[in-house]
Amino acid sequence: QVQLVESGGGLVQAGGSLRLSCAASGSIFSINTMGWYRQAPGKQRELVAAITSSGSTNYADSLKGRFTISRDNAKNTVYLQMNSLKAEDTGVYYCNAIIRTSWAPKFYDYWGQGTQVTVSS
Repeated sequence: QVQLVESGGGLVQAGGSLRLSCAASGSIFSINTMGWYRQAPGKQRELVAAITSSGSTNYADSLKGRFTISRDNAKNTVYLQMNSLKAEDTGVYYCNAIIRTSWAPKFYDYWGQGTQVTVSS
């Protein structure tokens, strides 16, 4: 079994910052890409940022410069530093990881349960 557990969400005023964390645990053999997605009320889930095991990053164009993704491979953890938050950043933020488990020779997609981020204007 593999679990992704997010933390760090909450309520913040516009212009403030939050740092999200997501730790993967379980029978993990290796982790490929880890990333963050978000879903605002009434909208589709969208990519926020992703990072490969070697550290290459990819961001949604609209978020470049405000959000920074990083990871600690030794801890199987990915982080999302969010600065200069805006009301439109409000939503549920989901952690995603592409993981090969100890008992299967393939990579599979795993998701966290989501953490709420609310930015008040």
